[in-house]
Amino acid sequence: MKFRWYFLPLTALSALAINSASASSEQKATVDFQAAQPDFLRIAQQMPDETAKPSINQSPAQTKPSDQTKQSDLEKSLPAIVPKPSAPSASYHRRSNSYATNPDSDPPRYVRRLSDIGVEAFKDINWLELGFESRMRYEHRHNDIRRIEGGNDDPIFLRNRAWIGIKDILDPFRFAVEFQDSRIVNNRFVSTDQERNEYDLINAYGELYFKKGLGADDRGNDRPIRFRVGRMAYEATDRRFIARNEWRNTTNSFEGFRLNLGREANDWELDLFGMQPVRRLQTKFDEANDHLWFFGAIGTWRRWSDIVTIQPYYMGQKQTADPTGFTATNRLDREIHMPGFRAYGNVGNWFDFDVSYNRQFGYTGSNSIEAQGYTIELGKTFNHAWKPRIGLFYGYASGDKNPNDNVDNRFDRFFGFARPWSADHYVIYENLKAPKIRFEFSPTQKLGFELGYGGYWLASSTDRMFDILDGNISNTVKDPGFNRDRTGKSGDFGGHAFEGRIRYQATSRISTILGYTHFTAGEFVKNRIAATSCGTLHKHPCTDQRSGNTDFLYFEVLISLL
Repeated sequence: MKFRWYFLPLTALSALAINSASASSEQKATVDFQAAQPDFLRIAQQMPDETAKPSINQSPAQTKPSDQTKQSDLEKSLPAIVPKPSAPSASYHRRSNSYATNPDSDPPRYVRRLSDIGVEAFKDINWLELGFESRMRYEHRHNDIRRIEGGNDDPIFLRNRAWIGIKDILDPFRFAVEFQDSRIVNNRFVSTDQERNEYDLINAYGELYFKKGLGADDRGNDRPIRFRVGRMAYEATDRRFIARNEWRNTTNSFEGFRLNLGREANDWELDLFGMQPVRRLQTKFDEANDHLWFFGAIGTWRRWSDIVTIQPYYMGQKQTADPTGFTATNRLDREIHMPGFRAYGNVGNWFDFDVSYNRQFGYTGSNSIEAQGYTIELGKTFNHAWKPRIGLFYGYASGDKNPNDNVDNRFDRFFGFARPWSADHYVIYENLKAPKIRFEFSPTQKLGFELGYGGYWLASSTDRMFDILDGNISNTVKDPGFNRDRTGKSGDFGGHAFEGRIRYQATSRISTILGYTHFTAGEFVKNRIAATSCGTLHKHPCTDQRSGNTDFLYFEVLISLL
């Protein structure tokens, strides 16, 4: 499904909108975000910091439900830490307290209405949304087990984004475009589509938005109907199956349609979608994967959200074999159906919870699919000025029990995020048993600490440990198959890891993160390194002999320019 010709009128209309707002007197045919960045920084520095903070003095009558939702998003968005608004919210929406499971806002949190940026000349232009964001992250990895070669790697990741959107003034028609440029420098290994995707669009859609299409809920929140078509990057449910994948340097995106009945503030909402994932082509314009459709329906019931929010859903994939596919999986006919549910909330003042369960069935090639996954998190936030919270988590995803029985038991994470499972990206939501404990606290409104410890076991010792020994299934590096022992003799203990992060909000527009992870290899990793070492195989590719223990240190700076 192609939308390239759709992007052109959107971009042209974007330029026209800016001209009409007197925000720019000249538009370039080619977007050069990096060249313009110093000007954006200069403008941002001239604006008062308070313009980026939510108002805490408005009464409920003065605060729109959409504004209250935005305030709630800003309260708990990491790494930003801001004061809580004192006004009660008319919205039914309640965020989950579980770690990293709240979807990014729509539009993303770095986007603001032009009227809200603190410039007097723009105070009445509330129909134009703009956003500029720049992120730099330095990483130091020692003996990274994602690679078959040991040693040090010190890459620097660069990601720049820009957003423009029109709403209200042309209703029911609205549109938005989001540009992203992702690069990697100083890297030892060849770049993949997880690190590099130069000058591309991750959002470029038009939508019909009927503000009161379904009337209003009991609290007076408009219940709209929204139909969106084009390229979309967004997140849903607990981000485990649909996510922008914010930690990664590149972003998941889709082309297709999305129909929403209701919105986040309502007591119920229904999200229907049919999309093709976008192939990230690094240096060429991305294109949809014509061999794969991703579809589903997500319901959300918030009537009892002070106690529990319930999300039943169905998602599915249908793939036609691509004879030129890069991986063996790409070259198969596949069909996966996944019913599931999620429920989160609070049990009084005792503890909070977030649980989910998913079942998968269908076929992959000549094999049938029978898989399942579930997550459980319980947490307690203590009544103290530092807001200390302790959380206990357990996640399970089935793995292929027998490689020769014509039944595939490997759970598929679809297009979900990876990092919260493993900060160093060694495991994802497949073939996994993962208990974790996490502690976090914020001594000030600008400073936060996180500490975590977790272990990783394979649900099936005859299946793979996803992202180790060049087994990342990228479209650049051929998988040598070293991350799986079909005999099961390598064991099932992957290893355990200590994780720590320090978050500091330097200003309302500048966030910093310093993080460190030490991974201690278990029997599976040690045995796979020994079995595939150059001394054992006597051919290439082969694995450098090492202990399997790794160190991962990183420092990140995120700048929102408006």
